[in-house]
Amino acid sequence: MGARIGVIGAGQVGAAAAYLLSSTPGVSEIVLVDLDTARAAGEAADIGHAAAFGTSARVREGHYADLAGCAVVVITAGASLKPGQTRLELVQQNLRIVDRIVEQVLQAAPGCVLLFATNPVDVMPALAVQRWGVPPGRAIGTGCMLDSIRFRDRLAHHLAVAPGSVHAYVFGEHGDSQVLHWSSAQAGGVPILEFAAQRGQPIDAALQHTIAEDVRTAAYRIKAGKGVSNFGIGGCIARLVRAIVGDEHSVFSVSTYLPELQGVRNTCVSLPHVLNAQGASAPLQPQWSAQEEAALRASAAVLSDTIAGALQSLPARSV
Repeated sequence: MGARIGVIGAGQVGAAAAYLLSSTPGVSEIVLVDLDTARAAGEAADIGHAAAFGTSARVREGHYADLAGCAVVVITAGASLKPGQTRLELVQQNLRIVDRIVEQVLQAAPGCVLLFATNPVDVMPALAVQRWGVPPGRAIGTGCMLDSIRFRDRLAHHLAVAPGSVHAYVFGEHGDSQVLHWSSAQAGGVPILEFAAQRGQPIDAALQHTIAEDVRTAAYRIKAGKGVSNFGIGGCIARLVRAIVGDEHSVFSVSTYLPELQGVRNTCVSLPHVLNAQGASAPLQPQWSAQEEAALRASAAVLSDTIAGALQSLPARSV
């Protein structure tokens, strides 16, 4: 018997996530919830028909009450980025949407793991922890997992190796202040810059800057071309859910609420976490170069300020 997974939001991100979850090992049922019930029912039926080709996962439209028993509830609902807009500029609008969603999810499935994909994704775990009392390990933002995959893919393309052979992470904000962790990047146990030199494809400072910009702006370029970035984040969601329901104890760069990080209080940035059936472990602390450490502290400060202002703008909770 597999796990029941809830997906809030039947837009393109939610639909892509639900489709990929329908073939994810360990998932037996997906409940798709949206204010537009007709859209949710249509997407559920379409995804269910595709799933019937190869899996037994049941996909259905439902309401918040149907989330009872869910191991993980994925929240994708909210406004999408518009051209020229940053993720942090969505904060007021989407925080109010997600605040209402979290309240209803917790009424139905108080013990679930919340997995946030709504932007700005790094603010949402803080909302769940500080406003609704969710344990930090059960309020997870997809954070920089997708950025890390983009980093690995970019390096793999340059080095002409398979992306799975490259180990590299992005930390900090899922956004403009993110930090590419060059210090730990490696392939085959060889530091990535040395590996590149041995492959005859050196990575100098200028190329490092170009790669960092390519990773940071990938979503903006995708949205400029097709209007939405949905398959990458859908794959990210499916992989994280698989790690949780499979009790894998795998390591990912995801965001959780941090009372303090490098002197910055009440922030939420991506760091390495071990994911299992209980959610995310306490964050692990990599070794940083002086430049990386300063950049991470600056990223944490940006989000600390954003979180403080955003949470203060919400109306008082009703008793």
